[in-house]
Amino acid sequence: MATYEEIHGKRVQELSSDPTLNSTYEGQVWYNEATGKLRSVVASGAWVSSSIMSDPRYRAGGAGIQTAGLAFGGSSGSPGAQPSTVATEEYNGSGWLTGGNLNEARRGLGGAGTQTAGLAFAGSPSPSDSNTTNLTEEYNGSAWTAVNTMNTARQTFMGAGTQTAAFAAGGVVPPGYTNTNASEVYDGTNWTASPGTIGTASRQGAGSGTSTAGLIFGGGTSPSALITTTQTFDGSTWTTVNSMNTARRGLGGSGTQTAAIGFAGATPSPGYEVLTESWDGTSWVVSPNLATGRQFIAGAVQAPSTSSLAFSGFVSTGTSALTEEYNFGINTITAAAWATGGSMTTARNGLASAGTQTANVFIGGQMSNSPYAPLNTVELYDGSSWSNNPNNAPYSASNNCGTGTQTAALSWGGYPNVTTTLEFDGSSFATGGSLSTGRELTSNNIGIQTAAVAASGFQRPGTYPTQSEEYNGTAWTGGGAVNTPRYGSAGAGTETAAVISGGIEPGQLNATEEYNGSAWTTVNSRPYAAGNAGTSGTQTATLVYGGNPGSAVGTTLLYDGTNWYTQPSLGTTRAMMGSSAAGTSTAALASSGSSVTTAEEFTGATETVAAKSLTTS
Repeated sequence: MATYEEIHGKRVQELSSDPTLNSTYEGQVWYNEATGKLRSVVASGAWVSSSIMSDPRYRAGGAGIQTAGLAFGGSSGSPGAQPSTVATEEYNGSGWLTGGNLNEARRGLGGAGTQTAGLAFAGSPSPSDSNTTNLTEEYNGSAWTAVNTMNTARQTFMGAGTQTAAFAAGGVVPPGYTNTNASEVYDGTNWTASPGTIGTASRQGAGSGTSTAGLIFGGGTSPSALITTTQTFDGSTWTTVNSMNTARRGLGGSGTQTAAIGFAGATPSPGYEVLTESWDGTSWVVSPNLATGRQFIAGAVQAPSTSSLAFSGFVSTGTSALTEEYNFGINTITAAAWATGGSMTTARNGLASAGTQTANVFIGGQMSNSPYAPLNTVELYDGSSWSNNPNNAPYSASNNCGTGTQTAALSWGGYPNVTTTLEFDGSSFATGGSLSTGRELTSNNIGIQTAAVAASGFQRPGTYPTQSEEYNGTAWTGGGAVNTPRYGSAGAGTETAAVISGGIEPGQLNATEEYNGSAWTTVNSRPYAAGNAGTSGTQTATLVYGGNPGSAVGTTLLYDGTNWYTQPSLGTTRAMMGSSAAGTSTAALASSGSSVTTAEEFTGATETVAAKSLTTS
């Protein structure tokens, strides 16, 4: 047997610790002196859950890649029921953004192309599955345009490709609900019937590749007659190749003719599959399972088989908004998520907070439980546990607001029409300059102790001031007027680059405004209307979470300075909570805001290279 030195031309290195740049060591072996183990970096695959879609659906169309996905159409009802949807969503590798609507609502449609050059074709419009359409639409990144129609109206077929080189094969055609073995190709202008037909008239399979190098796999001839058949396409002829390991219908897929992935689907039992298989151009190999089994799932069909994207589908409880990413490589991907943090002493809401995820402070607020009294107590967080500060605030307050850091925090206003400002140095308080207008529930989390902004708010008995005030470390002075007066808005950023969103006046709002230090400008609205949400981050990377549009929610969104994207939801619904003014969009804190005392910590997605120990067996 050849030695490692004979194969690689060098001996096994002895290292005191694993290399930090393990990508340069892929496939190599070293000896870790600290652990006494032979170590290496070996590629592997795994699915990781990501942000949910705004609209749950099944039988949707999919296009794009993992970091620029596109979902369109589908149905939000039970299988065979209504309604179909025109909704489109765009995925940026982290969350979903609402895109331009299809011209016609339909499900069981085909998808091809990219996020900025997408293709939607055929499908089943309302009111029943027996109806089919041959409508084709192209997407330019913002709007859909109807183009030349297909030759044969069909739905639940196999298809893939690009906007200028797509194909459709099989599916169900009128009259009735009849399987077909016909295929056709699209060249960016016209659909042309292919001279070749697929081997078995079937439906509800998946496809990958292009119109001249296509692949279809799985599906069935009926709900109970499922197939494992795999076929390649050269633009005119279909050829049967090695079959999948497990027969199923309603599966998703992506990749090319020689490197594809198929995932999920419906089998006789359990019916909502997690199964994943990878195709290397010759055979299918069982790969790691999805986290959640689904049927009638969609995917980003242009995504490589090593970095795929799966979304939507139908689960045992109904339609799904779940999103999962598949990655094969040496990196370990950890999805963005909220995790339970330490528990505070007193549950409260309507409080001032400041600091980061690992160094936070609570000031005042109102008890979340009876007797619902205003508080002057202060609690400090070190990233794992809360402790009472020995010095209380000079006055009890609720609906006060704050910003800054744990050792340089600012608290102002409160109920009723309080003008007092407090400065906290991490231990004790000093009184700062008074607000010009006493108010409660202004914007929070904008700026630092010596350069803060309080926008709008509520002045009893029923006034919503438009005025902003700016604090310079000594006194408050007048700032720009907001365009939409409100209280309980979610703020973030600095005195010269701030953003507020949501709020109440008197109904729930989703209006968003940006501040440049002198004037507020209305920008893209937040996808959900709610006041009293938590925030963390900057004007161009703001995390907004929770709020109370009637009752508390767990919704979490990311604002990138232009658009709003979905993010993983809070584990516990909250409103009027403590948050993290000095935190970031990838390291935030949500605490109390309800009768629970537990905090939650948000961590953005991470990617690390993990070495593995080599063993014998």
